Formats: sequence, structure tokens, C-alpha cells
Amino acid sequence: MIRKASEIHEDIKWQDITPGGVIYEGGTSAMVETGEWRSMKPVWDPTKCKQCLLCAPVCPDCSIPVNADGKREDFDYFFCKGCGICYKVCPFGAISYEKDVK
Repeated sequence: MIRKASEIHEDIKWQDITPGGVIYEGGTSAMVETGEWRSMKPVWDPTKCKQCLLCAPVCPDCSIPVNADGKREDFDYFFCKGCGICYKVCPFGAISYEKDVK
């Protein structure tokens, strides 16, 4: 049985999932919230940010959006897993690393 990613959800029975949970279509990562299990999160302070963009390319989840003007925007917490890499590379202290309270 071939399933589309949109058909696989929390309430689906294991018998109805494709073998190995394989998704037979591309471009599905936008449907999966991968940031919900983080315990720590980065917090951006735009007043300290110099727009050097050192943080954006090191984010393994592409959770730091850069707009059409080449300026970074606030975190996309839908995907951010709270790894802290961005916090460690920011030379201006514009990113703090805090406990994620849900």
C-alpha cells in the first residue's frame, strides 16, 4: 500500500503504514514538526545582531530564515531542535540559549 505523507498521522494504525515508514513522495519535510521535542532553545536578540549570518549556514535544520534582502529573521521553532550550534558561533551574543518552557 503506497501512502502519501499527508496520510500518515498520529492516529494511523501500524498495519496501515508503509513498510519501514517509507514516504513515496518528495518535499514532505515541511509537514513534520521536528522541533517539538527540544528541551533547550536559542533566543535571538535583534538589537545585538549584526546580520553577519554566521549562524544561518551552520543550522542543521534550516531553522534560521534569511529573507530576500539577505537579513536573518527570528527562529523557525517548528523545525529547531535546540542543538545550540547557532548560539556557539554567534560572536556578538545575539543568540542566548535557554530552557524551553512549553
